[in-house]
Amino acid sequence: MKTNQTILKEFVLVGFSVYPHAQTLLFVVFFCLYLLTLTGNLAIMYLTWVDRCLHTPMYLFLSALSFSETCYTLTIIPKMLADLLAKNRSITIIGCGLQMCFFLGLGGTNCVILTLMGFDRFLAICNPLRYPLLMTNVVCGQLVASACATGFFLSVIETTLIFRGSFCGLNLVKHFCCHMRAVVRLSCLDSELTEFIVMVISATGLMGTFLLIILTYVFILSTVLRIPSAEGKQKAFSTCASHLTVVIIHFGFASIPYLKPGSSGGDDAVIAVPYTVVTPFLSPLIFSLR
Repeated sequence: MKTNQTILKEFVLVGFSVYPHAQTLLFVVFFCLYLLTLTGNLAIMYLTWVDRCLHTPMYLFLSALSFSETCYTLTIIPKMLADLLAKNRSITIIGCGLQMCFFLGLGGTNCVILTLMGFDRFLAICNPLRYPLLMTNVVCGQLVASACATGFFLSVIETTLIFRGSFCGLNLVKHFCCHMRAVVRLSCLDSELTEFIVMVISATGLMGTFLLIILTYVFILSTVLRIPSAEGKQKAFSTCASHLTVVIIHFGFASIPYLKPGSSGGDDAVIAVPYTVVTPFLSPLIFSLR
């Protein structure tokens, strides 16, 4: 227990304030990317809703992913944009906890939905005759609900671990959002143990979903290679190309901040940009090309 230190009531998000001359440029760049991200995701959701030909599990999963990513960016980017132009970058303890809970929950939901999309492609390619019976729209909705429940279940556990005690010392969060690693270091309790537990949970969830996706593609590849015609192989691979591309980008960027050692240095705010801003921007772009 840290003693003789003031109990904190609010945090100050340091964010990009260490780059004062680049704040306006960063605001313009991030704002444009955010608008394009919203436009892409909303377009996917709208087209999936109005076009009955797209009322299939593959596009329903895509629509669910777009909705989840829209909410994911809403939890952090508007606050980040406001802080780039504001002098007061404070956030209450409760507000920080809510932001962290939704950020982690929606991030986990994205990972599970990407896993379900891989499983959907596995059933469609490896079990084409039984696919319409196994993957109905009702089942698809149930799987999306389970993805959301799983993401927020882990999120509540992590957020509770971090916010179970008081915070003391300097109230500076060296990030543009309430990232769990940046906040837990301000805890009055044993922050190293809590950080280790939280990072293990995050790493397990991240790597677990990624390995499940890799496993589904192993079965998909083994099935596709047995298709006699080159046209049949190309058709099978084309349905997976956009999903596999997004998976590589998503998990590749996400693994950098969540799995890097705490003593490795580097600006956490800059390191977080790829998976908080760039990945949500690229995802609807890649899927809309398909």
